[in-house]
Amino acid sequence: MAGSDDASILAGCDVVVMTAGAKQKPGQSRLDLAATNAEMCRRALGATLEVAPDAIVLLVTNPVDVITQVARAVHPAPDGLVFGSGTVLDTARLRVLLADHLGVAVTSVHATIVGEHGDSEFALWSGASVGGAPIDAWLAARGEDRTVLDRIVDDVRGAAQRIIAGKGATSTAIGLSTARILRAIGDDERAVLPVSTLHRIDGVGEVCLSMPTVVGAAGTADRVPVDLDDAEQAALLRSAATIRAAVEAVDAASVTHVDDVVEEAHD
Repeated sequence: MAGSDDASILAGCDVVVMTAGAKQKPGQSRLDLAATNAEMCRRALGATLEVAPDAIVLLVTNPVDVITQVARAVHPAPDGLVFGSGTVLDTARLRVLLADHLGVAVTSVHATIVGEHGDSEFALWSGASVGGAPIDAWLAARGEDRTVLDRIVDDVRGAAQRIIAGKGATSTAIGLSTARILRAIGDDERAVLPVSTLHRIDGVGEVCLSMPTVVGAAGTADRVPVDLDDAEQAALLRSAATIRAAVEAVDAASVTHVDDVVEEAHD
């Protein structure tokens, strides 16, 4: 398939995946990209909707929670048609690291990263299990406590920066995660994935962040009723406030040289 900068090639698409954005540099957080990538999203999505108004829109551009919220403002589609890749990648990394630590198959690990796809993300340890047994039972049997879990989550949070420092960009893992989401849509799997959707958080308001959500042919559907413990409730509030602050900063910002940034993003 040939590439193009002409949005008309998207006419009639069932799903549009938006990945356009400025390159994240070493030492730069995902949130640092917010204003520039938000403006790029507005431009690209506006052109896309002219030719594919009924398509499911999957946002992958960082910071994905902020960009997803920007996209929802541009495209006020019914719930489920506009959502972000969220913490699907982070969750995959978490499960691999936890499986390696415990010496079990990744498929036996059920643990999820939620909140922001970024530094304020956190794991839902209260509901995590391995082979049907709670994660705390595994730790107790090994004479370990949750400090080992804290180290694993820190490794997940720092993975992108390590990859960027090593090879200049992240690509393979996020590509695989995006493919996983698309498979759930294409095969109408109704798979539970931590994608970024709009939530109403007490004390914060409306904000896009990741929680376990059913994904199928109609986009996102039901949200999984997750019981959070007190620590997780506090972590969710902090993560939501972080994203909300970034969204407000983007709304207040004016990017005047987006064309230059777009050119840089192609370098």
